[in-house]
Amino acid sequence: MSSSTQKSAIVSGTKGNMTEPITVKIVDAPIPEPGAEEVLIEVVVSGSNPKDWKIPPWQGKNLNTGDDIAGLVHKVGKNVTEFKKGDRVAAFHVMMSDHGSFAQYSIAPQHTTFHIPEKTSFEEAATLPLAAMTSVIGMFDRLQLPTPLAPAKEELPLLVYGGSSAVGAFVIKLAVLANIHPIIAVAGSGGDYAKSIGADHIVDYRNKNVVEDIKKILGGKKLLRAYDAISEGDSVKDISAVLADGGLHTTVLPVPEEETSTRTKILRTMVGDAHSGAPYLQDLASAYYRLFGKWLQEGRFEPHPYEVVKGGLEGVEEGLRRLQEGKVSAKKLVFKIADTPGLKA
Repeated sequence: MSSSTQKSAIVSGTKGNMTEPITVKIVDAPIPEPGAEEVLIEVVVSGSNPKDWKIPPWQGKNLNTGDDIAGLVHKVGKNVTEFKKGDRVAAFHVMMSDHGSFAQYSIAPQHTTFHIPEKTSFEEAATLPLAAMTSVIGMFDRLQLPTPLAPAKEELPLLVYGGSSAVGAFVIKLAVLANIHPIIAVAGSGGDYAKSIGADHIVDYRNKNVVEDIKKILGGKKLLRAYDAISEGDSVKDISAVLADGGLHTTVLPVPEEETSTRTKILRTMVGDAHSGAPYLQDLASAYYRLFGKWLQEGRFEPHPYEVVKGGLEGVEEGLRRLQEGKVSAKKLVFKIADTPGLKA
């Protein structure tokens, strides 16, 4: 491999077949040049997300699907003033574009790149970019909830369905910073974790009494906001049963028409809006990424629990298959690029 190329992991699947195991091939790829508003990052650790294995069967495209970057700035575009070579950063790569994070080098726009403090490991930082921003957009744009910059001044119940997932956990953490209470989290084996980060009540979906348990906790109070970090199975139906008339319900996946309610409004959260949404959404993303860096330094915001999958890039296939098989709970799977067998430093 020459100095102008790198190793990159390409994720493959068959369009329309969500049950066929995905495959990953390590290939040689050019080291990209950053555009005027972009940062080229030497990836130390890449995070992963469920959508990473879903894109090939959803879209019929085989590509490097990684979007969570943690590493060192290698080169910056001509209009980038906030970063310099050697800076410790985390970043959100543009989804479904070239040069994803399952590689030695990755590209991200400067506005979705942020400094990380020395106290924050690259493994911890890699848990943040996509999931935490999904939480931000859903909470503060779709649900129009009070923010950490203008906290709630009165009681405001919030239901978080999937409270131990990365997105759901970041919703809980941000809700605590915004003084939103009571927080009712629906979770399974990760319920203790959701409780530890600030959920006031835990409803175990495995008990099959989700609706009754939520209503009991509410005690007649109106529930007007719900963040559905699962958006599959019974989550939409359960939320529709407890949300008051006129309530807002945000999902992270499309919801079938027959599952929608005329009493409430469902708004889909799309984290890609951080890159391609309205200018105010790009500004929202930029502002909160910088707040994440500040809060990490101050100890006010915690990354998600993680597990390092062995093998670096060669471990990507194992990690994404575990996500595909639903074998990951209350943690992020991350990959240390330097652990890739045979990789030259």
